[in-house]
Amino acid sequence: MTATDENRRKRIVWRACHRGIKEMDIVVGTFVQGRIAQSDAAELQELERIIEIPDQDLLAWLTGAQPVPDDQKSALLQEMLSARFDETFFGNPE
Repeated sequence: MTATDENRRKRIVWRACHRGIKEMDIVVGTFVQGRIAQSDAAELQELERIIEIPDQDLLAWLTGAQPVPDDQKSALLQEMLSARFDETFFGNPE
């Protein structure tokens, strides 16, 4: 991995964890932190796209208040939105 790749990954993680709405910092940040090390260039590009989506939209999609628009759908976004956000997701051993 080059220094440029490492900087890109750090930038993605920082942005995913510092979104504006604390709940979305946790959801998006935790998801990204769990994937970033094994992400290839295409997935990094998709993560960059996802973290640019406004919190209000992501929260509405996460809670089911609104459907994800067709032009925003992707396998990675669907995986993030359907992740189990409980103690197993956050690494609690219990």
